[in-house]
Amino acid sequence: MIRLTFSVRPDQGEPSGFDLGDMEWVGDFGRIDSQGHVPDQGMMIYLSVSLLLDQLRVFLDGSAKTQSYHGIDTSFRLVFRRGKRGISISAGNGVIARVDGRALAEAVLRAADEMTESHLGGLDDRGAGRADCLASLREFRAAVR
Repeated sequence: MIRLTFSVRPDQGEPSGFDLGDMEWVGDFGRIDSQGHVPDQGMMIYLSVSLLLDQLRVFLDGSAKTQSYHGIDTSFRLVFRRGKRGISISAGNGVIARVDGRALAEAVLRAADEMTESHLGGLDDRGAGRADCLASLREFRAAVR
């Protein structure tokens, strides 16, 4: 089981494609999030989600054994490893989940959809954060179907 949330931090002024936000990943073996760390692990959330979607799309479609993910402008990091029992998701403190590729794709897609429905509407249609996030989401959705 894996459940994740992508959130945009409040009170940043006018919405921007470079807004800071956080990720929370909860699995059967633990959780990892970007909130409450020193130094701060908040990230440019729209660009970070876009990067995650792009990297996972290639990883899930390919044969690579490992994919390392680093959010944009943060030290937040995840490692995805393909093994006999599925894909493990780990961070500095160990494995938080082991899931099959389909479950991982669906969880990431659900979290990305929720974030875009809640927050992208307030961004400039021509802004890079919005455009990148929507393009990555479109490509990811097409790849996992």
